[in-house]
Amino acid sequence: MTAALGNPSDLRKQVLSWGAENLRDLPWRRTRDPWTILVSETMLQQTQVSRVVERLAVVLDKFPDPATCAAATAGDVVTVWAGLGYNRRPVMLHRAATQIVADHAGTVPSSLKDLLALPGVGPYTARAVRAFAFELSGAVVDTNIGRFYARIYGRKLSAREVQQFADEAAPEAHPWLWNQSVMELGALVCTKRSPSCGACPVRDLCAWAGEGADPAQGSAAVSVPQTRFEGSDRQLRGRLVDALRASPVPLTKIAATMQTDANRAEMVLAGLQRDGLAVVADSHARLP
Repeated sequence: MTAALGNPSDLRKQVLSWGAENLRDLPWRRTRDPWTILVSETMLQQTQVSRVVERLAVVLDKFPDPATCAAATAGDVVTVWAGLGYNRRPVMLHRAATQIVADHAGTVPSSLKDLLALPGVGPYTARAVRAFAFELSGAVVDTNIGRFYARIYGRKLSAREVQQFADEAAPEAHPWLWNQSVMELGALVCTKRSPSCGACPVRDLCAWAGEGADPAQGSAAVSVPQTRFEGSDRQLRGRLVDALRASPVPLTKIAATMQTDANRAEMVLAGLQRDGLAVVADSHARLP
């Protein structure tokens, strides 16, 4: 631990000052609407920012609030989600909207407990909604922030340590700007492959500062390379869901749609059914 982080006031001052001047103008940063924040944070999970910028308005135009989303079918949400990948996310968003309507009169809750109780909402998303929609104090931890703290402390961190150090560093005031700024530092400066240490506003507080083995590799909360997509079940699932967005698919054509053999197609379809992404009726597969 660096001496400066024992008293994080310098870190806070430098990060907040940098963030005030360098945050990108992104659509979800122009609002404090809790539903918009929940939708955007769900979309941003493992999807490029540029793609979410393109699609956010489309999704929100179709589902401007939890009640509208809940009144639709899960298949409707999956359909409008086209191009964003990871198709379990729209299913979980639909379930979350349904629970928000049932338990919170259609208003996204602000308490951490209530947010964590929503389907598909984990610690990151719950804290992001609190900080970015309600401007409540607390530390958000995503892969960019996890990488930032591993490098600041100069060693691999456990998940518990990442959250602990993030909590200790977070100021009570300015939770929106603080969390956006740390996240943006990780996205633009303290990047995974080519960190710009010379441009980092907290280089003098960083135990790593680009020298030696990167402590972020293998550290908790830091993303790891995914398995090969080509030929994977993820690819086959995506092919079928894309086809189902257009129309139901006869069971006799499932294997051809996925471009695989019948046995594997059957297993992949069963997985989609378990995940709420497909239903089978009248010898056809269709969206729920």
